[in-house]
Amino acid sequence: MGTVQFVDNHPDGALMLAERAMPPLESSLSATRRPARAPEAAMPDARAWNELLGGPVLGAQELAALNAIARSRFVPQGGVVFAQHEAARALIFVREGDAALGCTTPEGSFRIERPVRGPGWLDQSSAWIDVAHPVEARAMSALAVVELAREDVQALMSAHPMLARRLVSGLAREVHALALHMHGLMHKDAPARFAQWLVARFQPSAESAHGGIVKMCERKRDIASQLAITPETLSRLMRGFTRQGLLVVSGYTVHVTDIDGLRRIAEGS
Repeated sequence: MGTVQFVDNHPDGALMLAERAMPPLESSLSATRRPARAPEAAMPDARAWNELLGGPVLGAQELAALNAIARSRFVPQGGVVFAQHEAARALIFVREGDAALGCTTPEGSFRIERPVRGPGWLDQSSAWIDVAHPVEARAMSALAVVELAREDVQALMSAHPMLARRLVSGLAREVHALALHMHGLMHKDAPARFAQWLVARFQPSAESAHGGIVKMCERKRDIASQLAITPETLSRLMRGFTRQGLLVVSGYTVHVTDIDGLRRIAEGS
């Protein structure tokens, strides 16, 4: 296994992806993104709730109602938030920290399918239909995890219709995002899928209308797995985008120089 690393020693002078030895999972794949302090098991603030639910700023009454049913807990780096096939009884999200959804391989390694950075949902749906979690959730850094028991959410929705609409809208956004991802895997070619992956993680720059950065803090094999390509194909795509002037790579940071160009590739145009 290895982390994503970019080196400038390819014969044609282009940047390439390479693997390097990495510490065990307990040291975390996202050590470079680890919070300076362990997150406290505190209740989410209005900003966190609004990122999760979308829509207008929550009022004081709505915020108090949500926090009254929320149960926060700390998960150490490398810990399991919930196991695959474990019965789901609550809606679960990360308030602070970096987590990942995936599965454990027969060899015992954890294969990441989707990273989640707080505030972000880990499983918003399984508890509603009384089924087990379809994947495992692990802490890539120390986490503050919040759980909303299904019965408490049902009572809250009856008492606060506007909150009910926002919870449904939040779930709909998650389903929509997953549908877009599935469409990309089924119908887009590898360059379009990788461009879409970069666009989704793009952080705009205040200095440039077309530039910004993408943090690459996952293993090369895990990024490739998310895109349904091989690590070698991922390396070729990165070199190709670099030659096209779309990216400049520095260590674990990808400097995007033409986000519009990436969007055109992602859209297949």
